[in-house]
Amino acid sequence: MNHLEGVMVVGLTGQTGSGKTTACRKFMENGFAVINADEIARNIMKPDSVCLREVTDFFGTEILNEDKSLNRQGLADIVFNNPKKLEQLNSIMYPHITSEILSLIRVNSAEGKKLILLDAPTLFESRADDFCEIIISVIADEATRLQRIIERDHITAEQAQARMSAQHNEKFFVDNSDFIIRNNDGMSGLDEIVNEMSDKIKCYYSNKFKDLE
Repeated sequence: MNHLEGVMVVGLTGQTGSGKTTACRKFMENGFAVINADEIARNIMKPDSVCLREVTDFFGTEILNEDKSLNRQGLADIVFNNPKKLEQLNSIMYPHITSEILSLIRVNSAEGKKLILLDAPTLFESRADDFCEIIISVIADEATRLQRIIERDHITAEQAQARMSAQHNEKFFVDNSDFIIRNNDGMSGLDEIVNEMSDKIKCYYSNKFKDLE
């Protein structure tokens, strides 16, 4: 991607249940503007949206509630147990998501926000990593993540395991990221890690764009 002048996008991704959302809040406290890809995904699937119509055309109206809104758990149960259907869902949604991400990068730039954190669980799958100068992944041990997902989403261990299995393994994130946050202990130590990482990124930004300052 050809970045907008003076703008640097940092991608934040990682395994489900790793504590990525908590890390994102800490980066926001350190002055990063945040674009949330999950929020975008929810917005593009609102009733009567183009994306939801395309998804319904493929999966059928059984994925809808009576009020024509998306039954998210119902769709999740379908795709997280069927890799081919998950791939099809992603192929429908990702173009809409990446288009909105690019639009929001431009909006943030116009508002004078130059350090942008892109919080995206499917950063690599959607090719949104192409927008990023730096990529940070949050990871945690499998047992820790499993318990967090069960408690967070109020689902069974089997449902949580299906979601975990649908993602890349730890090695993938390590191999494809500039920074790794290992978050087995929750809040303990996370502040310090994110603060230090934020300082490094801001220093890198200042050196990269010093002629624009």
